[in-house]
Amino acid sequence: MKRLHLYIIKSFIGPFVMTFFIVLFILLMQFLWKYVDDLVGKGLDFGVLAEMMFYASFALLPLAFPLAMLLASIMTFGSMGENYELVAMKSSGISLFRIMRPLILIAILITSTAFYFSNNIVPKTNLRFSTLLYSVKQQKPELVLQSGVFTNEIDGYSIKVSHKDNKTKMLYDLLIYDHSGGKANESVTVADSGILRITDDKKFMVLTLFHGINYEETKPENNRDRDNHGYRRSIFQEQTIRVKTKGFDFNRRDESIFRNQSRMLNLKELRDMEDSLSVDYYNRLRKYMTQINLNPTVTIALYNLMVKEDSLKRPAVPGPDTIVDFDSCFAGVEKWVQADIVGQALESARNVNQNVNMFQSQLYVHKTNLNRYNMEAHRKFTLSVAVLVFFFVGAPLGAIIRKGGLGMPVIVSILLFIFYYILSISGEKSAREDVWNMMNGMWFSTYIFLPVGVWLTYKAATDSAIMSAETYTKFFSRLGLGRFFKQKPKK
Repeated sequence: MKRLHLYIIKSFIGPFVMTFFIVLFILLMQFLWKYVDDLVGKGLDFGVLAEMMFYASFALLPLAFPLAMLLASIMTFGSMGENYELVAMKSSGISLFRIMRPLILIAILITSTAFYFSNNIVPKTNLRFSTLLYSVKQQKPELVLQSGVFTNEIDGYSIKVSHKDNKTKMLYDLLIYDHSGGKANESVTVADSGILRITDDKKFMVLTLFHGINYEETKPENNRDRDNHGYRRSIFQEQTIRVKTKGFDFNRRDESIFRNQSRMLNLKELRDMEDSLSVDYYNRLRKYMTQINLNPTVTIALYNLMVKEDSLKRPAVPGPDTIVDFDSCFAGVEKWVQADIVGQALESARNVNQNVNMFQSQLYVHKTNLNRYNMEAHRKFTLSVAVLVFFFVGAPLGAIIRKGGLGMPVIVSILLFIFYYILSISGEKSAREDVWNMMNGMWFSTYIFLPVGVWLTYKAATDSAIMSAETYTKFFSRLGLGRFFKQKPKK
């Protein structure tokens, strides 16, 4: 049995490692398509791009582990079923569960590894990736002068080029407006040609102009001649403009900007943050309830419902000794008094409705933020347990379909993972909007796939022909629908 277990483990490790890196590569390509607009044209070093890809790959590990497990388990057992190895093992008296036993231990080990990465490694890499991505987004793109278009990327200058030579980097027919020092269009430079370059440290722009004229208005020295502006024209053969640039050099931002976000915290930090946000949320809720102009008895009753400690509850206001007949009292006053009472009641109701809507929108923002931290804590468990769940789905499914390689297993794995992802996103959205309980929303996909895995394992262990068309033909024949599923006689 030990040799058999070793053979099964070797048959599984190869496909799992291969599919893991394939899945990680595909997810990484999806990441590149998502952020390609933020990376192109920034003049980033290869080291910065490699660092960003490295951190992004760690952020994708929680999704890569389950999908690789599903694909590898289908490939392993599908290949053994296709080569009749499972039939030989079962004919020797070895049950499917005993065949799966060593891989169950491997799946539990991978599940523990996935949880360790999600809780300890991924939050740190997410923090560094988010900080690095924010730094890249804040950097200005490389200075590219387009023909016939004004460029305002240089602080204080607006430059237009008629055409340029891509080989020699020479610019022709330049028009430059100098807006430095808060100037309007007081200084204009026209040049036949020029060369623009950025220093190696990306701190200065050096523009060398050839054969041009500078037109400039001069301001009067005293206020009496403020309506009379001087005019000066300067002809030059060569002129150099040096401008200090900002934002073209790559500066790393401080990681403390994103330190307290949900994706950057481990399980213990998430629980602490969740407790702090929960206390702040219920304090705001109690504060808002006392600010709404309601009946004092109703206000105190609602306040006491939201207080966890009995010592903080307020005593109830004693009710009136007598019951007032409002209709008789209202009918006994004059009409102008009735109109005044109705007007005051409507105004009070409108104010209460306005305050309730305002408080509700503010509380919704705080509650959504609180739910985000709670969801992240559950996600660390759900994505890790998904590795084990997908093994119990993929292994018996591979034994049933009996197809190995990268054909049928890839199609089945993608379809199952898409269905799992749709269920997961739907449950998370319902939990975030407080439509469902947080536990039910975050574990909704697991609730669906775990019974499916148990059912598939049972069917594969009992050699049930659930993938045979004849099985379903007989089933519908018992229901009286056999004429719709008749098979053509074989010649």
